[in-house]
Amino acid sequence: MRAEERRRADVAMVVEGRTAQGGGQSAQLPPASELKMIGLIGGTAWYSTGDYYRYINEAVNDAYSNNTNPPLLLYNMNNARIQELQAKGQWDEIASLFSQAAARLRAGGAQAILFCANTSHKVYPQVSRTLDVPILHIGDATGVAIRTRGFKKIGLVGTKYTMEDGFLLDWLKEHYGIESFVPRSASARQELQRIIPEELDRGIHKPESKKYVLEQMEELRKLGAQGVVLAIFDTTRLHSHMAVGRSG
Repeated sequence: MRAEERRRADVAMVVEGRTAQGGGQSAQLPPASELKMIGLIGGTAWYSTGDYYRYINEAVNDAYSNNTNPPLLLYNMNNARIQELQAKGQWDEIASLFSQAAARLRAGGAQAILFCANTSHKVYPQVSRTLDVPILHIGDATGVAIRTRGFKKIGLVGTKYTMEDGFLLDWLKEHYGIESFVPRSASARQELQRIIPEELDRGIHKPESKKYVLEQMEELRKLGAQGVVLAIFDTTRLHSHMAVGRSG
């Protein structure tokens, strides 16, 4: 099956309810012995990677109504190195590092791969070409959730790369017809870029930073956003639940 066909099949699982979408709905999964191994590329940042691990296990526990855990493999990236390369614009090197990590997970038996961060999806095209298993795209998990709520216009808050480089906004537009926009001010986007790696990526939650993010969300609402995607926290749960559906 070609990459795009695999992606559409993964999206179909979400639409058909094979993922845990919250609100009391549990994933519909096969016998535990038949669960597929998912490979996680984490560390970018470790704090959100921990959320991925928790959400995936919680959803599988809910699906089986016991403490069944899914087979997972984790490759932990050095976030300091990744952020250094991002700042230098060396995305080809980042793609190479992610391709190496994905290859190791595949060699360990992973049958699908997750990038445990939004910004990492900038290198999705390059890495996906190196694999014979799918990378579950965070844009699909997000797009299905937005479309399910009937929204056509959304605001998005994330790293400056996620907000400015188009790889997520374009994905939502191309595959789901969703118009999305980000804070207009370059200084606001830069401040969000400071808050995310310096604070949120390390589990630090400062009241003044929370206030700043809420102010940016309100500005997006005034611009016409029907909802706002926090491409920091919101997408983590959605993406994790997509992985649960793929494990079946």
